[in-house]
Order: sequence, then C-alpha cells, then structure tokens
Amino acid sequence: MRLNLGCGNNKMDGYLNVDSQAACLPDQVVDLETFPWPFDDDSVAEIVMSHVLEHLGETKKVYLSIIKEIYRICQPDAEINITVPHPRHDDFVTDPTHVRPILPQQFHLLSKRLNAEWRDEGFANTPLADYLDVDFEVEDVQWVPADDLVDRLQSGDISSTDLASRAMHEYNILKEIQIQLRVVK
Repeated sequence: MRLNLGCGNNKMDGYLNVDSQAACLPDQVVDLETFPWPFDDDSVAEIVMSHVLEHLGETKKVYLSIIKEIYRICQPDAEINITVPHPRHDDFVTDPTHVRPILPQQFHLLSKRLNAEWRDEGFANTPLADYLDVDFEVEDVQWVPADDLVDRLQSGDISSTDLASRAMHEYNILKEIQIQLRVVK
C-alpha cells in the first residue's frame, strides 16, 4: 500500500489518498491526530506527505505519536517523502494553521544508528529513536529556492554558495524542503 497522507485536493494515482476533510473527497477520511490510525502494522511501502506535517502535532505528545504511527504502519525499507515550507519563508509564517516548523535535522534524532553514535561520543542530543522505539534514516534532502531565485541561480547571477549563505540569515530565500526518509526495521 502507498499512502498520500493529508492529500487535500492533490490526489495521486496508485495511492490511497487520505485526508481529515471529507470536502476534498479523499479515498479515506482519517484524522491523523487521532490514534491508532486505521492501517495495519507493516502494511505501507511508501508515504507521501506534501505540505502536511507542519499542520500536525501542535503538542509534543501528538507530534511524537504521529511519528510512532508512521513507523508502526510502514514496512521495512519503506520510503517516506515529506515536503514542507521552509520555516523562514512567508508561506510558512503567514499560514495560521502551521503549528510546527519542520527541518531535516530533527529526523536525525529518529535514527537509532545516530542515537548510538551520539551516546558513545557523549553528546547531549535527544535520543528520540530510542525513546520512541522508531528508526528512520534520512536518505535525501532538497532545499528548494524561492521562485525568483531559481532564475537567478540558473542564469549564474547568484551561486549556490551565495544562496546557501543568504538562506542562513534571510527570509524568503528557500521556499520549501523535500525530505526523503527510509524506515529501518
């Protein structure tokens, strides 16, 4: 099974399109903040969450429960594709339904491999993978520039190094982040 969680009006062929709002006519109406989700353990090969995760889990307890549910329903080596607005872009800041910024580094906390390395090195990173008994590896991260900067980057008017430097200190440089995770079981 492949899930398009929080599909809204963006249905995907070959996926079970899931949303909490019946008005967008998903294949299945599911509130992703109510647990457990109506999917069997180890039943999902792929999850797509496009501009969804930043809307979920306003409290730590609910957010971490979402992470645990994703892990529970996924098969070993399942692929999870997450797209979120960059937290320093107006698209994130101006939407009052965004409850949490999402950055790729937070998913490193969900890696048992990294938790063990940090423990061995004496680092103070929170070992969420151990606490939650989940295990994810970050496979890929793509930083998507704002539309007006894509053209400047492609024309050579601005370098990728300049773009990265500006993104660390300025708003509206990066529009979104695409994160690919792999489930380890």
